[in-house]
Amino acid sequence: MARKPKQLPELAWLAPRMNASRVVSLASFLALALLLTMSTLFLADLHGARTWVVLTIQLVPLALLTPGMILGNARAHAWTCFVVNLYFIQGVLAAIDPARALVGWLEAGLSLLLFCAALLYTRWRFQYNRKLAGE
Repeated sequence: MARKPKQLPELAWLAPRMNASRVVSLASFLALALLLTMSTLFLADLHGARTWVVLTIQLVPLALLTPGMILGNARAHAWTCFVVNLYFIQGVLAAIDPARALVGWLEAGLSLLLFCAALLYTRWRFQYNRKLAGE
């Protein structure tokens, strides 16, 4: 028995959701980068490590994704879903330490928000493009 293909949502339904998820993903992306920078510069006990080395290691994955995120590239948003899991893990590990709990929970929460928003943007953007192509 052949399955009936699923219908794509209408463009009028997709467009506002796609735009809202893009705004939320960009805001949480920038907030995560700012949180990482501020916590490393002002709150972290680096045990003698150079601050610029730690910042570079933390921000390079986000820096690689920045152009695609700013341009609204759906594939960059999809890759962000993979990369942001590293920051979620780092946030959960920091949340276990009572001295870093607040920063850890903020990092984990921003990572989760970014993951969900980027995932929704990716899905809706591909559906939007398919609908525009006439599928």
